[in-house]
Amino acid sequence: MARQLNKKLRWYVASVCMGFATIVFATISFATTASAFNAPTGRVVLEVGGNIEITNVGDEAHFDKAMLEALSQHTTITSTPWHDGVVSFEGPLGRAILEAVDADGDQVKVIALNDYASSIPVSDFYDHDVILAMSADGKPLRVRDHGPLFVIYPFDETPSLLNEEILTRSVWQVKRVVIE
Repeated sequence: MARQLNKKLRWYVASVCMGFATIVFATISFATTASAFNAPTGRVVLEVGGNIEITNVGDEAHFDKAMLEALSQHTTITSTPWHDGVVSFEGPLGRAILEAVDADGDQVKVIALNDYASSIPVSDFYDHDVILAMSADGKPLRVRDHGPLFVIYPFDETPSLLNEEILTRSVWQVKRVVIE
């Protein structure tokens, strides 16, 4: 009887230890995953800083083209004051970028190559399908075409967005965003 009780006790202790080890391993794995993702292998086209939890270069998240293409993509077909006619823009949803870095803030400061900056409320990215366009009519946006990234709102879908306040948020030649 004592031998059988001892065997059950050992089994119980082993089970508890294995369960504890599994929890510790899962916690470490989650913490590692939640704090970093792979560094870009191509040319960096977007730097994200500020109040973010998930990073890959120091305390920032850097994205190359392939990394941005791996995020949830969206096509916005709209006219803009800067283009003739209707254009089909494609790129990651702004909210997909915010979620990829686990952003925590109320404002997204968007900075262009020429250091022009505009602040966009985080709510804009969830209230509208705002994208960081990487292409227009199927062609990659070059710097001369307002690229490599261009903040595009769905102006034709929601005509009330076509106002001076929103137009100043439509930053082109985006190089960096800072979550505030």
